[in-house]
Amino acid sequence: MTGSPAGVPDRSTRVAVATMYRLTTGHRTSIVVATVLTLVGSVLGLAQPLVAKQIVDVSGHGRTFWPLLLLLAVLFVTEAATGAMGRFVLERMGEGVVRQLRHGLVGRLLRLEMREYDRHRSGDLISRVTTDTTLLREVVSQALVDLVTGALVAAGAVALMLWIDPLLLLLVALTVATAAAVVASLLSAIRAASEHMQNSVGAIAADLERALGALPMVRVHRAEDREAQRIGARVESAHDAGVRTAKLASVMSPAVELAVQGSFLLVLVIGGLRVTGHANSLGDLVAFLLYASYLVLPLSSVFRAVGLIQRGMGAYQRIDQAITLPVEPAPAEPPTVRVRVREPARPTGTGEHPALALRDVRFGYDAKRPVLRGVSFTVPHRQQVALVGRSGAGKSTIFALIARFYEPDDGDLLFDGRLATELSRAACRERIAIVDQNTHVVHGTLRDNITYAVPDAADAEIQRVVELAQLEGVVKRLPGGMAGIVGERGGTLSGGERQRVALARALLARPSLLLLDEPTSHLDAINESALTTVMKDVTHECAVLVIAHRLSTVQHADRIVVLDNGHATASGRHEELLTNSSLYRDLATGQMLRPGTTRLSPAVTPRTRPNRPL
Repeated sequence: MTGSPAGVPDRSTRVAVATMYRLTTGHRTSIVVATVLTLVGSVLGLAQPLVAKQIVDVSGHGRTFWPLLLLLAVLFVTEAATGAMGRFVLERMGEGVVRQLRHGLVGRLLRLEMREYDRHRSGDLISRVTTDTTLLREVVSQALVDLVTGALVAAGAVALMLWIDPLLLLLVALTVATAAAVVASLLSAIRAASEHMQNSVGAIAADLERALGALPMVRVHRAEDREAQRIGARVESAHDAGVRTAKLASVMSPAVELAVQGSFLLVLVIGGLRVTGHANSLGDLVAFLLYASYLVLPLSSVFRAVGLIQRGMGAYQRIDQAITLPVEPAPAEPPTVRVRVREPARPTGTGEHPALALRDVRFGYDAKRPVLRGVSFTVPHRQQVALVGRSGAGKSTIFALIARFYEPDDGDLLFDGRLATELSRAACRERIAIVDQNTHVVHGTLRDNITYAVPDAADAEIQRVVELAQLEGVVKRLPGGMAGIVGERGGTLSGGERQRVALARALLARPSLLLLDEPTSHLDAINESALTTVMKDVTHECAVLVIAHRLSTVQHADRIVVLDNGHATASGRHEELLTNSSLYRDLATGQMLRPGTTRLSPAVTPRTRPNRPL
């Protein structure tokens, strides 16, 4: 038997069954118990035609048959009870397999390399955890055992039919073989249609998540119909694939039923002629007909199981793709979540390593399009360093490298003098906290969001960061205070309030290095001034690296690094850069109308201008 070409999945039933069986690792005992119970019930079912044969033969001779009727009733009830027990064990096992798969998928998806999130849509990844695993539950809880028990029961029925009348069995075998050929020709098409349907369902989830995640934009631009059409196209694709799967399945089921019914009619006609010719007794014909009718269920279950396994392989392909996506290296020990104890002030002598250092760092999301082209700077302990520059200069990319979301293509990243590559990603992230410009507020209470990094934080610590981030007004306004629900993505909060929640969350972790990405982008002038004071206070306990387009936020920073086209072109204090850096001077000149900043001296600008605030 030749294997499949490289890169092409093997669609054979044997490989599909082996794959589904591997999913049941850890649940094999349940499969054995369920199989035994099902086989016991099937054996009791196979015994019933023999008892019925005896009842017919005994009644024909005028002898009493009530004990045999009682035995038949006992066999029937016992068969039903064992079958029900076996089915429960199977269903429970199926749920266990799905639980195991979902735990593995969730753990995997939360630890993927950041590049993988750029390549895959989150809605599609979510559907693999929900929709695809649900389809697999039916496969592992029913199809595998149905395939085994159906085959064994069918074999037992065939053996007894062979014992009763080999000629009639040959007629049955010919019709069943015809049905098997039809089923075999449909299996590959069923699996392909199932894969298409699962992919379409994943696309529906991804597009719907896209629209709901930007619902205000959709509403403002009156794009509800366009989004509905976009998602509707995915729905139609899933519908077409589902209809094709149903069409193929509808051909398969009647083929089996017609084969069995045809064989039943042949047995009835030819068997009746043989009874008339005294080749068989009436009891033999009754038993054979019962076995022929009993053959319908196991054969149908076998063919159905084979088709279901092929459908399940479509879902498994998508799950397997997600499981094999590259993840970040796991830390040697599980990270501990705790409140960082404030360390005593360190000496500021020249021998102290900075909290962060970048040495000739180069990076690009695409190898052909570099973003950073040899950036170097340091962030000393208990100092505030600012990154400024035009949009696209690489400021947020530097934050992504510091958080170890990506690794530099070249150059070194150091924490307290230690190379980042010598530390685990968890150890690096334990030293930092980030307030992103896209503030992340999750559904839950205000307290849940503030204590996300330190779930067991003391009330005094929480109160400290609430005051630092000036969230007292939010606490008073929300029904329930700290226990108030903030809504999906913080929908009950303003943009500035969400930003201050993120700041409180970062401060609660007591990081060695606080990263602030546009911290004042959603704040008014009054709150911006207050936050500038907070940022200065924070430097008493940690280093601060801040990205800002509003220079009023960082003009009092200990050092400002100017980025341009992936290079650090200048660094110094605000007053120095106004003189030494033309780019910084242009940025400052462009913000002269913003209130609350220092004024440019006429000597600084190319032409003498009236004094106006930056």
